[in-house]
Amino acid sequence: MRLPLILILAVMAFACGVNRPEDSEKSAVTSSNKILPKNNARVIHVFVALCDNVNQGIVKVPAAIGNGQDAAGNLYWGAAYGVKSYFKKQPDWVLLKNGKHSKDILDRCVFKHKTANIYLIADAYDGALIKKATINFLKSCAGTYSDSILLKEEKIYIGGSANLLSFIGHDGLMDFDLEEKFLQSDPSKRESIILACISKRYFAPHLKATGATPLLWSTGLMSPEAYTLKAAIDGWIKKEPAEQIRTRAAAAYHQYQKCGMKGARNLLVTGW
Repeated sequence: MRLPLILILAVMAFACGVNRPEDSEKSAVTSSNKILPKNNARVIHVFVALCDNVNQGIVKVPAAIGNGQDAAGNLYWGAAYGVKSYFKKQPDWVLLKNGKHSKDILDRCVFKHKTANIYLIADAYDGALIKKATINFLKSCAGTYSDSILLKEEKIYIGGSANLLSFIGHDGLMDFDLEEKFLQSDPSKRESIILACISKRYFAPHLKATGATPLLWSTGLMSPEAYTLKAAIDGWIKKEPAEQIRTRAAAAYHQYQKCGMKGARNLLVTGW
């Protein structure tokens, strides 16, 4: 489903509302000193918390894109600029497989780059489980969460074994606190992209301890749609400097949001 751009802009301008949902969930993060398996390919793992009118502290978006239990129509997944829909349209990526992975992950997509030995795995988390998606992302950055995917030719390790980790969606840290410490468990070098409202302010205290490098995150309210992620990944694949990747991402954001390059560069920043 593709909404008019003006409606998308209106929706996203208010998506980081202050409505605080009840949150009684007690989550535990366990540390691990084991050495995680390595991949022959470069791997990107994207954690998408589906937009959810009922279970997230956001100002309501249209019901068709705000059902956190419906990945197919969701703003951050199946809508025109959602991760699954957008990457499926890109000529440099091929969708190898997708489908429900677990009761938590309503859809998992495995993409392979056409010209580089790079895999992109994107997980669509039930919107009611945004806290779990956030925790698993941070645990992956620290190297204490792991998972794998079996393909015909090889086994792909994700989570802490990935080279680039990304979180996409509402910034749940505006609604709930995390008391756990996400401590780096190994010397692996990981990079992160966090496309959520004011993500630098809210994620920084947790990300710092993981040892992961913040390649791209935000300083204000934003629309965390997939064109920004795609642009940043394009630069990452080419091993461009962080500032060049930031410029790529800002250009894509300006192209779709018409906010001006200065505004886009002020919004999307790299490093600490």
